[in-house]
Amino acid sequence: MMCEVDELNSWDAAIAFELETSEWKLPALQPMRVPIKLPPLVAKTTGFLFPESASWIPKPTEKPTDAVAGSIGPEGSDEAEAEQGAKKRRKSIGKRSRIKPPNDIVKLQDRLYYLLQPPLDLLVGSGQLNFPFEPFPYQLDGIAFLFPRYACVLADEMGLGKTMQAISTMRMLLCSGELRSVLLVCPKPLVSNWLREFSVWAPEIPVVAIEGNAAKREFQWREPNVPVKIANYELLMRDKDIVLEGGLHFDLVALDEAQRIKNSNNTTSEIIRAIPRTRSWALTGTPVENSPDDLVGIFDFLSPGYLQTGMPMSQMAGMAGDYILRRTKDMVLDDMPPKLYRDADVDLTPEQWARYETAEKEGVVHLEELEESLTVQHVFELVLRLKQICNFDPVTNSSAKLQRLEADMEEVAASGQKAILFSQWTKTIDKMRPTLERFGPLEYHGKIPHKKREGVIEQFKNDPNSHIILMSYGAGSVGLNLQFCRYVFLFDRWWNPAIEDQAINRAHRIGAAGSVTVSRMMAVNTIEQRIAAVLDQKREMFDMLFADQRDASKNAAGDGPAKSGPLSQAGGLSRDEIFGLFDLRAPGGKKVA
Repeated sequence: MMCEVDELNSWDAAIAFELETSEWKLPALQPMRVPIKLPPLVAKTTGFLFPESASWIPKPTEKPTDAVAGSIGPEGSDEAEAEQGAKKRRKSIGKRSRIKPPNDIVKLQDRLYYLLQPPLDLLVGSGQLNFPFEPFPYQLDGIAFLFPRYACVLADEMGLGKTMQAISTMRMLLCSGELRSVLLVCPKPLVSNWLREFSVWAPEIPVVAIEGNAAKREFQWREPNVPVKIANYELLMRDKDIVLEGGLHFDLVALDEAQRIKNSNNTTSEIIRAIPRTRSWALTGTPVENSPDDLVGIFDFLSPGYLQTGMPMSQMAGMAGDYILRRTKDMVLDDMPPKLYRDADVDLTPEQWARYETAEKEGVVHLEELEESLTVQHVFELVLRLKQICNFDPVTNSSAKLQRLEADMEEVAASGQKAILFSQWTKTIDKMRPTLERFGPLEYHGKIPHKKREGVIEQFKNDPNSHIILMSYGAGSVGLNLQFCRYVFLFDRWWNPAIEDQAINRAHRIGAAGSVTVSRMMAVNTIEQRIAAVLDQKREMFDMLFADQRDASKNAAGDGPAKSGPLSQAGGLSRDEIFGLFDLRAPGGKKVA
C-alpha cells in the first residue's frame, strides 16, 4: 500500500515549534530547621482486651468486691476482715503471677505473645480482669499455667479451686478471641455445680448444659451462640454420633474428674479421645490413684503416645513435668486452718470378734481349697464380708465403731458444730441412723434423687438441730462445698487414699470455718489394718511421683457403693495386693507378704 503526503496542507514541526532557551540564575536554597516540641513517648501495655472479642462480652461496669477467694466466702466475715485478709495475701505474693510459655512453644513471636502480657495480679480489679472475690496468689499462678497450654493437667488437691481457675482461664481465652467453643465434660452430679460456678466467675459468658430429649440435645450441641457447653460422661456416650460425626469441632475440651479416662481401653476414653478439638485440658485432684500408669490413660487424651506404660517413675515424672501443675494445701495456703488426724482404733465387741474370727478362718480355708480355680473375685468377697463385720455384727447389730461415734457426737453437738460421716455402704448408714437420731442426721447417697440433694445440703447447713450428715463415698466425695463442717468421720476405710482425701476435703477447703478434725475409724487386729498399711504405701508412691513439683513450690513460695470397689475404675488395690491380704499366692502371680 502506498500513501502520498500532501506537503502543502501538512505541519512542519521544525517551523511550527521553534525552540527558545532562557537561562535563569537563582540563589541556592538553604533548608530551614524548625524545632518542634513533642510530648514524651510512654509505652503502654494492656492485656486480654483484644479487638476480636466476641459480641456477647459486655464491658465491666462494677468494681469487684474484696472478699476471700472461693465459691463461698467465709462465714461471719465483714468488709474490714475481708480487706485485711486481701492485703495480707497481696503482701505475701513476693513474686508476680506471670504467664510463661510452655516448653513446647518454640516460635519467638508466640513466646513473646505470652511473655509480654502484664502480670495477672496487676490486672485484678483493674477493669481488665475482674473477679467477684480476690483470688489467692497460687490461683493466679494456676491461671497463668493454663492460659498458654494446649495440653495440660491441673492436678491441685481438692479444695484449692480448680473449678475457679479453669473457668477464669476459659473466660480470658474467650474474651481474647482465642476460643470460640468450649466443651466441658464432667460427672453427672457435678453439672449443676459447674453451672453455678460459671454464674459466679464468668456471668457474662453464655453456658448450656446438654440435657433433654434427643431433638433438644442435638439443637443444643449445634447452637452457635453458646460458646460453653457442659455434658456429663454418660450423655457423651449417648450422643457420640452427633459429637464425632456431626461436623462439630471444639477449640477446647476440658475434662473434670479426668481420672475417669485412666483406662485407655474403655468406651468412654475412646469416645473422648476422638472428639475433634484444638486444646485438651484435664482437671483432677487424683491423677494417680493406683499406679503411675494411670497417667498414661490421661496423656492418651492430651498427647497420644507421649507416655508409655511401664516407664520408670522418674522418667515419667520428668517427661510429664511441664504439662502437670500439682499443689496441695500445705504447699500454698500458709494461713489455711489445720487438718487434724485422729485415728480412732477400736476393739470389736465380743459378738463382732467371735463372728469375725469364724468368718476369716472358714474363708481362708475355702480359698486355699480352690487352688488353681482361685480368682481375685473370691478373695474380694471375703474382704467385703470381713469389712462389714468390722462395722456391725450381722446377727446382733452390735458395733464398737458406732459406740465410739455416738460418744464423739455428744461433744460435737454440745459445741454446736457439724460433722460429716462417710461409709462405703448405704446399709451401714441405715443401721446407724436410729442411734444417731437425737443429733438430727441427714442422708446423702445414691438412693437420694439428684434433684433433692441440693435441698439436703441447704437443710444441713441452716438447721441448727442437724449436727451430722451421713454420706456414701460415691455420692459425697466430689463436688460439694461443706466448709462449715469441723469434723469428718471415716466410718470405714475406702480402697483408695485419693478417694478418702476427696471426701475429707469436702470440709477442709478454702473458706473453712476453722480446723478440721478427721477421725479414721479402724478395727484393730483385723483386715482393716492390713488394708490401711497397703494404702499408706500407695500414698508414699503418689508423693514420690510429684516430689519435684512439691519441692519447686516450697522453693518458690460416681455414685453408689455397689458400683465401686478395688477392681473398679475408682482404682485402689491391685490383684496381687488383694491376695497378699491373706498371704495367698495369686495363680500365676507372686506371693505378696
